[in-house]
Amino acid sequence: MKNNKEIDNKWSIKNNKLSRSFEFKNFITTFNFMKDIAIISEEINHHPTWTNTYNKLEIILQTHDTGGLSELDYLLARKIDQLYNQLK
Repeated sequence: MKNNKEIDNKWSIKNNKLSRSFEFKNFITTFNFMKDIAIISEEINHHPTWTNTYNKLEIILQTHDTGGLSELDYLLARKIDQLYNQLK
């Protein structure tokens, strides 16, 4: 389930970006998940690129300053995984 950076194997790496899709039971649950991610993102000063349609959320992580992945991307991915696992 975990790779060497300790993130869920549902994250994929493509074009130097981490991405993962989520699906929830409804829009409110999805929005609350996004709100929680926004709070964490502000705390660590690293923000996702994301797309939301009703109960679906696509998250892309990349460190724009480096044009690729950094430890901040993996840190945020781990924190997103932790949030998601709390919802299960």
